[in-house]
Parts: sequence; structure tokens; C-alpha cells
Amino acid sequence: MPKTPTHPSPPPLEANDVAIVGGGTVLWFVAFVVLLPFWGTLSDHGRGNWPWICLAGGGLGLIGLWYCRARRDAIARSRAAEAGATAPTDAAGTADRAPHTAPEGNGGDPATRSD
Repeated sequence: MPKTPTHPSPPPLEANDVAIVGGGTVLWFVAFVVLLPFWGTLSDHGRGNWPWICLAGGGLGLIGLWYCRARRDAIARSRAAEAGATAPTDAAGTADRAPHTAPEGNGGDPATRSD
């Protein structure tokens, strides 16, 4: 049986992690608020920890939100430093300050988009 040709791996896709984690965090807090009035009934049936699990999920989501924002900002700083290091200079030694335009299609890189 002949071997199938291997193709190079595509570059990793960047998603808007801040929006994804933020949406999940909001859902955890909504679940906490929805379950809180039923805490007595849930406790009677041995499920009294459910609201607190939702609250813990929301708290961990806040930590994840902080992490994703820090990561997004670090990626943006790294790209800006990389672009600054490779910017062409003129005879006076100053970098060319041409405005950056987003690529066509999805409106730019989600990792550097501000929320």
C-alpha cells in the first residue's frame, strides 16, 4: 500500500479567548443566581452544593478572564516589538510609521482585537 503524502501542519487558529471565557463566566454566575432560590430544595435532595459549584466556576472564570486578557496583551506587545524591530529605516535612522491595515476577511487578528 503506497504511503499518503504528508502535508505541512496549518498554523494554529486564534480565537477571541476573552469573549469565550467571559461568556462562560457569565453563564456560571447566571446558573448560581438561578439555583440560589432553590437551595433549600436542592439541600433536601442532597444537591445543596450545586449553587456553590456554580459560584466557584464563576470565580475561576474571573481568573481565566484575567489570564486571557494578559495573554492577549502580551501577544500584542510581542507583535508590536517584532514589527518595530523589523521596520525599515530611512537615511536619518527613523522607522517608517506607515499605518497598519487589517487583512481583508474577518477584520483582523482576534488576539489583538480589543474588547
